[in-house]
Amino acid sequence: MKKQPEMTDKTRQAFIHVFCDLYSQKPIEKISIQEIANKSGYNRSTFYQYFTDIYALLDYVEENVLKSIREEMASRELSTHSFQDALQCLENAEEILVLKALLGDYGSVHFVERLKREIPFEKLMAAFQTNDSVAPYLMEFYISTLISMFRLWIRNGKDLSSEELVKLIDSLFANGITPYHILIKGKS
Repeated sequence: MKKQPEMTDKTRQAFIHVFCDLYSQKPIEKISIQEIANKSGYNRSTFYQYFTDIYALLDYVEENVLKSIREEMASRELSTHSFQDALQCLENAEEILVLKALLGDYGSVHFVERLKREIPFEKLMAAFQTNDSVAPYLMEFYISTLISMFRLWIRNGKDLSSEELVKLIDSLFANGITPYHILIKGKS
């Protein structure tokens, strides 16, 4: 007897949802298959019908996010503002819970590195007028800062609109923190 596709997807999504909820609260090493199964309302054997282990589940979740970003980026005409494009793709991701887990305190550096490779920064690279030995450092600074700001934004419950976040980031890259330091200093 074959399972209904919508049932299998519903079961898989239940495992993913519970895993991401747990992964946003504790390291993957502290998450058990039994805990995921119990909180999902299924048993361990059902979990193993979908995933070989927790790391296979993590890989599946990461791959789905990256695939979604690739598809979203491919379907749009990219502006010269790659971060804004990437932010919109990430913001359009179906479940913010997944990103919150993957980019949270217990998320993996491996995923962040994979994410960096998915965002097309070729136009940005061309904008840097510097020698080849410095360019990779500038790119790393830029991309790492963007991802850190996005992580904070997610952690803060998207307390700024995406437009406000992009404007803040643009301002920080263009002017540094000095204008904000003066504002803060003036308020004291």
